Amino acid sequence: MKLLLASNSPRRRELLSLLDIDFSIVSPRDIEEKYPDNLPPDDVAPYLSALKANAYKDLAVGDDIVVTADTVVICGGRILGKPRDRQQAVDMLKSLSGCVHKVVTGVTLMSSDRTVTFSETTLVSFDNLSDDLISYYVDRYRPFDKAGAYGIQEWIGCVGINRIEGCYYNVMGLPLHALYSRLAAFRQSRSGD
Repeated sequence: MKLLLASNSPRRRELLSLLDIDFSIVSPRDIEEKYPDNLPPDDVAPYLSALKANAYKDLAVGDDIVVTADTVVICGGRILGKPRDRQQAVDMLKSLSGCVHKVVTGVTLMSSDRTVTFSETTLVSFDNLSDDLISYYVDRYRPFDKAGAYGIQEWIGCVGINRIEGCYYNVMGLPLHALYSRLAAFRQSRSGD
């Protein structure tokens, strides 16, 4: 069985390597990440993950398994995507300040004869963040490629996050325990064990 990670994210590549599973990176494809307006926020990440997997369907041949993922931050029922610019990053962090929000990652495993999509949710609690702290983080770390405008593994996670409930790695972009379990089940079902 060959694992193919269809992701541009260096964090997902780094995380998947922690599982000591051989995998290859497949060339990125241009995928329009749109979802229906009436889709509940908790369902957006798995929907987008499955959408991405369909774009790589031609690579799921033989025993190969394509892995795709998408992560969203949900605060007050609203999805916070990747910030377009500095001001939007600042505004996102202000909205997360002093609040608990959800991080949902959807993951899709696709083979030639089977597709499984699942999601993992982690609750993240931020302290009250001062304007100076937010400005320092945004100016120094430039979190424009991160949903919700932050990376838990960066400085802001160390000084601003006071509690999480659920999988830490999920907040980074890939729920490793759930993924490992699903891959083991996927493999067993394919081998007939």
